[in-house]
Amino acid sequence: MTARTRNVSAPVLGVVLGIALSACSQPIDLDLRGKIGGSVDTSAAALKATENRPKPDNRGIISYPNYQVALAKRGDTLASLAERIGLPADELAKYNGMKINDPLRKGELVALPRRVTEPSAATGADIAGPIKPAATVDVATLAGSAIERAASTTPVVKDGISGVEPVRHQVARGETAFTIARLYDVSPRSLAEWNGLDKSFAVREGQFLLIPVVQKAPEAAPRTREIPEPGTGTPTPTPPSASKPLPDVTPPPATAAAGAATAVTKPDPKPAKPVADVGEAKPSGSDMVMPVQGSIIRDYAKGRNEGIDISASAGSPVKAAASGKVASISTTAEGVKFLLVRHPGDLITVYTHLDNITVKKGDAVSRGQSIGKVRSGDPSFLHFEVRKGFESTDPMAYLP
Repeated sequence: MTARTRNVSAPVLGVVLGIALSACSQPIDLDLRGKIGGSVDTSAAALKATENRPKPDNRGIISYPNYQVALAKRGDTLASLAERIGLPADELAKYNGMKINDPLRKGELVALPRRVTEPSAATGADIAGPIKPAATVDVATLAGSAIERAASTTPVVKDGISGVEPVRHQVARGETAFTIARLYDVSPRSLAEWNGLDKSFAVREGQFLLIPVVQKAPEAAPRTREIPEPGTGTPTPTPPSASKPLPDVTPPPATAAAGAATAVTKPDPKPAKPVADVGEAKPSGSDMVMPVQGSIIRDYAKGRNEGIDISASAGSPVKAAASGKVASISTTAEGVKFLLVRHPGDLITVYTHLDNITVKKGDAVSRGQSIGKVRSGDPSFLHFEVRKGFESTDPMAYLP
């Protein structure tokens, strides 16, 4: 169960990032049109900045936890690549929708139908095993191992390297590199560089593409409040009269003011009832409903489980937790279907391990509306997430 949930986390995160970025209202002026003669605004480009593609081993293999890919060398055909990585050429060709003797461009990416030997020192890799998610890398352990190895003169391969597993997208009929780049909100050029596309950015139906990983924006330094030195006193705020002029009203005569002061005011016969302290208001999405009836078999744990797993029998109806619009419906390479619904307030709900989905992308859904059924499994369950922009949050804060 844990492995199944982890398998869909990277694709879901990639789609959520794309949807969250596409929700930005700021226009993107890639060709700087209208900027001639003025200052150059590079903020939009910074939002789309992507990481460099990881370096492959001598065979051309890049290994992630859930899949592997191979990069072609100059003069390669699909047959020569298959021989180098140790897979049958016909199996590799069928999986990628190609022919055995098709020529490959240098750096062209080919998806592997099954895993081959993991990268290691024997294959000329800088790492041993697949690239690990950053949350699973023990920095202290790696640092300690590096110190222990420092005295040795024999080259030793690192224990592992952290990184984000990219979304793997299979090209559907009618899609182009430009429509796919727009779907995930990355630039077509970075998509071409990651996948070794030609100058025309041509893609073919059934081809697997890696979606470039978007760089995380650096967090702004917290603002510090200036504290005066001891003995200097607290700065006195500017009085209102210094910033706003006095009203042009003539004060009443002193006698009238004195008479008004002696007047006795009649008390209110019905004093207002005290207002009860109801505590802190609930989150804006607290009117969500449980997407499926069942017990929670795995709690939210940021970095390990980005949502909750709800036990339910196969075929149980899955409901939209709140009203919104279907933002994406997709399937991972392992065949796990997931659905995303966008809600007001920059909220996105995620539903995975679905079957018989009854809505389509762009549909408006209402709170409690059936959107599909629970997929069969051992055990069968629904994985449910609530994301605020890029970050996952505990769904229980939004559920009754």
